[in-house]
Amino acid sequence: MLSTPPAQTLRSAAVAAMVQNGFEPEFSPAVMREVRSLHDPSDNPLPAGCHDLRALLWSSVDNRESRDLDQIEVAERLLDGSIKIRIGVADVDSLVHLGSAADAHAAANTTSVYTGVAVFPMLPERLSTDLTSLNQGEDRLAVVIEFDVAPDGALDKASVYRALVHNKAKLVYDAVGMWLEGKAPPPPAIAASKELNDQLRLQDEAAQRLRQARSVAGALDFESIEARPVVVHGKVVDLAVDRRNRARDLIEDFMVAANRSVATYLLDHGSASLRRVVREPKRWDRIVALAKDVGEVLPDTPNNVALSEFLARRRAADPEHFADLSLSVVKLLGPGIYVFERRLGDRRETGHFGLAVADYVHSTAPNRRFADLVTQRMLRATTDGGTSPYSDQELIEIASRCTERGEAARKVERTMRKVAGASMLAERVGESFAAIVTAASPKGTYARVLNPPVEGRIVRGGRGLDVGDTVRLKLVVADPVRGYIDFAHEAEGASRKLERSRRKKLEADRLRSRIGQTFDALVTGVSESGTYVRLLDGSAEGRVVRGYKPLSVGMKVPVKLINTDSVHGFIDFEYTQGMDPVKEDRLTRKRAAALALRDHIGDTFRAIVSGTSKKATWLRTVPDNVEGRLVRGRRGLSVGDETGVVLLAVDPERGFIDFAREDTVLPAS
Repeated sequence: MLSTPPAQTLRSAAVAAMVQNGFEPEFSPAVMREVRSLHDPSDNPLPAGCHDLRALLWSSVDNRESRDLDQIEVAERLLDGSIKIRIGVADVDSLVHLGSAADAHAAANTTSVYTGVAVFPMLPERLSTDLTSLNQGEDRLAVVIEFDVAPDGALDKASVYRALVHNKAKLVYDAVGMWLEGKAPPPPAIAASKELNDQLRLQDEAAQRLRQARSVAGALDFESIEARPVVVHGKVVDLAVDRRNRARDLIEDFMVAANRSVATYLLDHGSASLRRVVREPKRWDRIVALAKDVGEVLPDTPNNVALSEFLARRRAADPEHFADLSLSVVKLLGPGIYVFERRLGDRRETGHFGLAVADYVHSTAPNRRFADLVTQRMLRATTDGGTSPYSDQELIEIASRCTERGEAARKVERTMRKVAGASMLAERVGESFAAIVTAASPKGTYARVLNPPVEGRIVRGGRGLDVGDTVRLKLVVADPVRGYIDFAHEAEGASRKLERSRRKKLEADRLRSRIGQTFDALVTGVSESGTYVRLLDGSAEGRVVRGYKPLSVGMKVPVKLINTDSVHGFIDFEYTQGMDPVKEDRLTRKRAAALALRDHIGDTFRAIVSGTSKKATWLRTVPDNVEGRLVRGRRGLSVGDETGVVLLAVDPERGFIDFAREDTVLPAS
């Protein structure tokens, strides 16, 4: 059982974290009275100077659960080979007036906070998910950012204007991404409409042009690996990472282009702005060292083009583990900040190092970021020929507030990831985990476990570790009440182990082109932690992950290379002669079962324990006889015991089916 008190739900923990970090988690009565008095502005006659663009084939692509839709998109091919892109951004300023109660709340919090178990919106839901959300099937006012994308990806003819729009299709990242990548059939809405099919293909073509141009300029190609609690049927069942795909890239490319276009538009019209800046990294030397670990060389001084090319090569070389390298580089680059900008020419502020652009603002999410709402008001003053709604001093203060609140929001989100993660690890204190160091400073050293993807502090033995190091840590504290996850690192022999890890990263990189080949090897170690071999030619050492049971130290055997991980320094082999044909048949069945269970995450089953060991507990559901692994709630169970379990995750490719005992799954609220 978890140590979390019954009254301590994850939502209440999230509220406490919001208050502790200076947020106002609830809206005041004045805000709610104000919002109740609002009506849909699209019901009114079309405002002067507002275009009617409802006939265009607008669509949105977002997360399945998203309800605050800030933008929609549409593309048009031009005769000169360019593609015109229109981004419709929710016209929040029309309903949230400067100086209103809702505006004051938004200015105080400056951002929506997404904790996984609860969303704390910057604006009340009647606005953010209704009147100012670009929902499917609704007429809505929007601020349209329009620009042309040339065949070489260059941006031209940026303009901004108001329009009445109509979202024809709310699409989902995962389904659209799988379709664009040729891995799945089109989503139903796209399958039912050739026009929508062609429209998304055209948008994808424009996005590829933009991405290629940014790559040439030195934009950095990252992949986030921040985990989020997964809530199904009101229960937190897992921590998951949203992986990049072509649909996410499409929207990211459009938003970057739109934000660049708005920044340029404001500058060209002599308007001040709140720019988003990521300065050159202070820890470039560590990024250089990470590159050296895999045999790459970067310049001694920060160079975003060289870093971009390095990241592109690593993504191509090891896509499965690229996210961890990406995480390390992101941590070393540091966060972005908002700055007031009025200066022109060579007196202007530095640009956005990661995006390889000089001029960048946030403008496409006014429902959930106050900086974007401020930018929308600056745009309206510019297009209408009016005076600025803010003084320079007010903009300086807003920039500082948005930067500070953004960091506070990240702290809340980290806290809630730790609360959820600690609840999942509570019964695993004393176990060891492979992890990657994510932060190292006088304030402390932190690391993220590879599986499950939770982050904690290294409270012992952290000296000498640095961002990007792969280490094995012992879990010493998992406190769901306070959200504490503490690890210990064995300091004895640490430098030798780190050097060995760096050597294995190079070995893994050299061997990646030889996956599937067989090597002669010597068994060097057999223990509960694994079976290890060293190739007889001395080129590498690694772990036997399949067919290892007949092996003992000193045996010389042929092993097949099945996987390499140059980010963490892992090299995996199988001993084919030791593999049980019965287990191979079972793996085939489990792959099929995992595929069939994809849409049942969070569902509850009855199951009987079929096997136990120090490392794992296995079970079989009744009456369906689906075999899986119990990853939480193992203590106290014996073979033959019946218990209720919740399906946490499936992996059809590897045949993994993971369950948790029902009484270890926390309610979200």
